Amino acid sequence: MKTTDTPPAALAEEPRDRPPVTKTGAVPEKDKREGTVLNVFSHGVLVIWALLVVLPLLWAVMSSFKDDNSIFSSPWALPDKLHFENWSRAWTQAHMSDYFLNTILVVGGSLLGTLVLGSMAAYVLARFDFPGNRFIYFLFIGGMSFPIILALVPLFFVMNNMGLLNTTHGLILVYIAYSLPFTVFFLSSFFRTLPSSVAEAAIIDGASHTRTFFQIMLPMAKPGLISVGIFNFLGQWNQYMLPTVLNTDPDKKVLSQGLVQLAVSQGYKGDYSGLFAGLVMAMLPVLAAYIIFQRQVVAGLTAGALK
Repeated sequence: MKTTDTPPAALAEEPRDRPPVTKTGAVPEKDKREGTVLNVFSHGVLVIWALLVVLPLLWAVMSSFKDDNSIFSSPWALPDKLHFENWSRAWTQAHMSDYFLNTILVVGGSLLGTLVLGSMAAYVLARFDFPGNRFIYFLFIGGMSFPIILALVPLFFVMNNMGLLNTTHGLILVYIAYSLPFTVFFLSSFFRTLPSSVAEAAIIDGASHTRTFFQIMLPMAKPGLISVGIFNFLGQWNQYMLPTVLNTDPDKKVLSQGLVQLAVSQGYKGDYSGLFAGLVMAMLPVLAAYIIFQRQVVAGLTAGALK
């Protein structure tokens, strides 16, 4: 009698929709081509975006070393001679030095106050549970969606009644109030990612909440502080609407007001070479700050996004 061995049902037929597996574990050629096309497309978009950002900056720097005739006759050509007198004229005659000093005072004071007050408020909202915690947090979030242009008229009268109009410290207080909502929103999510065991160990060792915050938690939040500090620095340095309404004293104007003053002061005879020089002067501190702290900015953004 002959017997035939029949294979099990599970092994009788190979699945037909399973992708082929190579013995060496190499990526299939089709997936490799799709990945190459995606990389080429994404890199092409990044290159186009970089050109759109970098070329206007380079053109402004190049135009700041030309005279007015060269700017209009050959706008895309390199300067035949470096006219450093454009920079000196913008710095002295256009009073860019005074505007620069006023801007440093206002932005420096407001940035320091924003980081101190914002970090303290964000730490309390992120680490302590108390009645009204979420309500206060959402009040800060609502402040981010409130258009500042709607508050200009009542803010003007409030500043005038308090004697803070056309003052440096009054503008600093307004900048702090303007920047606090985003700072609290950013830092509260960052403080939630920090380990609570370190703060608990400090409390057990006898440290107060104030000492725990300033000596332990605040240094641990350094990447987040640098990131939100850069963002606030950009917004406050380029702010034009608030100082235009609240700071009309010619001796206390900031850099954004100075650039507009330089553009309109000549009437029909525009000093375009000096204007480009002043524009580059206003742009250099922002570029320098971002180039110096770019790694900390990226580290703060990624650390705040992960929990």
